[in-house]
Amino acid sequence: MKAHETVMNWVTEELKSGRLGIGDHLPSERALAETLGVSRSSLREALRVLEALGSISSATGSGPRSGTIITAVPEQALSLSLTLQLATSQVGHHDVFEARLLLEGWAARHSLPERGDWDSAEKLLTIMDDPELPLEEFLNLDAQFHAVLSRAASNPLISTLMDALRTSVADHTVARAQTLPDWRATATRLQAEHRDILTALREHRAEEAAELLHRHITGYYEETQG
Repeated sequence: MKAHETVMNWVTEELKSGRLGIGDHLPSERALAETLGVSRSSLREALRVLEALGSISSATGSGPRSGTIITAVPEQALSLSLTLQLATSQVGHHDVFEARLLLEGWAARHSLPERGDWDSAEKLLTIMDDPELPLEEFLNLDAQFHAVLSRAASNPLISTLMDALRTSVADHTVARAQTLPDWRATATRLQAEHRDILTALREHRAEEAAELLHRHITGYYEETQG
């Protein structure tokens, strides 16, 4: 196992146990190296990797913000990794499309009305109804809306993947949406589809919601494919 994997596994276990939380300091370099049984040079390399991923931040000097601090929840680090893959063309528009069908379809089929944060979803849609809302803000709220829906399945891994995926493709999505001839017409259609999906989930029509999501995601993909 590589040093950064050893450190990440340790941090993960500490977070899961509640012994560490976001904003907490890691032990000193010497203490952590001894605890994990790695050399201090390997530990420094591992910490640089984790800092590049956005999982921790390091600062010299004194005071509450000095030392090594846990700064990111898991989806933030995962989002950065996905963003880098998009930037290097390792992940294309079709790959994102297929991943969304898989994740959101599964989440819809396994959702339960009592698990859903439907009020938050409604509030997002209300804001998105504003015809003066910039395209970029609409798509950011759209990302949040889909992530909120996925949490009704009560699978933390699925919601983490959804949060990371939707955040990482924001710029990618905006660039494609800006080429549409009539964005306002597209936004109006998306909103109508959003509300149909939300209603189906609230009324425990999970299979119908999954089908509506499939048509919704496929329709947007085909419209922005050019």
